[in-house]
Amino acid sequence: MHTRNAMARRTASEFGLPPFVGAVRQIILASVAIYVFILLMVSFAPAVGRAVLEIGVLDPAHVRQGWIWQFLTYAFMGMDPWQFVLSLVGVYFIGPAVEARIGYSRFWSFFLGTTVLSAVAGFVLSLSGVVAQGSAFGLGAAANAMLMAFFLFNRDAPIMAFFVVQVPIKWLVLFFAALEVAYLLLSHFALYYFVLLLGLGAGYVGYASFLIRKPSTGLSERYSSFRNAYYRWKRRRAARKFEVYMRDHDRTVKFDEHGNYIPPDDAKKGNGGSKSGWVN
Repeated sequence: MHTRNAMARRTASEFGLPPFVGAVRQIILASVAIYVFILLMVSFAPAVGRAVLEIGVLDPAHVRQGWIWQFLTYAFMGMDPWQFVLSLVGVYFIGPAVEARIGYSRFWSFFLGTTVLSAVAGFVLSLSGVVAQGSAFGLGAAANAMLMAFFLFNRDAPIMAFFVVQVPIKWLVLFFAALEVAYLLLSHFALYYFVLLLGLGAGYVGYASFLIRKPSTGLSERYSSFRNAYYRWKRRRAARKFEVYMRDHDRTVKFDEHGNYIPPDDAKKGNGGSKSGWVN
């Protein structure tokens, strides 16, 4: 019975389709809706279709004129059906595993952050006037970022490649990176393929920056440390003021380095004695 259950779980994990839920579902549905709208507009209202693509596709010339929204909107633009389907497949098959690991809200932050970071880096390269020319569009950069995050979370995990053979995830990352480098060279360093490759780098940056940390815990610890340091400073300051006040009234009192009061008898003790008072 145990063997049968294990085989069932293994079959489901290797050959079952990922759940179509959460942020991945929202991203895919939004992308499909926008893509269908663009196709209809290009077919039946070409002027509108061209305007939508011009506004949404990442074009460095437009960004230099202030169209900074293209750093995000390019991900939802596209025309070529094959490129569109491939990018959606990447998001659908890799995205759910990453979202399950980091949660809905952090997945959205990861998606938006890596999408923008890839575009900004591509735009910076385009300023050379030599490489990263042309335009960029599609979810390819975000899909690459998800692939990198999945690899970093599961470095030794096998994955079914193209529904045919099971390979280590690291080899799949290297395969796609090499394929995109080849296209980059063939396209004379076009912006489109630069942004795709930068998606892998953005995925690594996103993973290293906040996916492996616990932001809420870190902020709480830093706040507590700052608060305690502030209270210790206030206590030492109050102790110094009190010492001055008592000296002005011909009396002497002592406080330790933490601002705690030392009774006269304890002040006369040597190093072996203990101080009265408390320390925070």
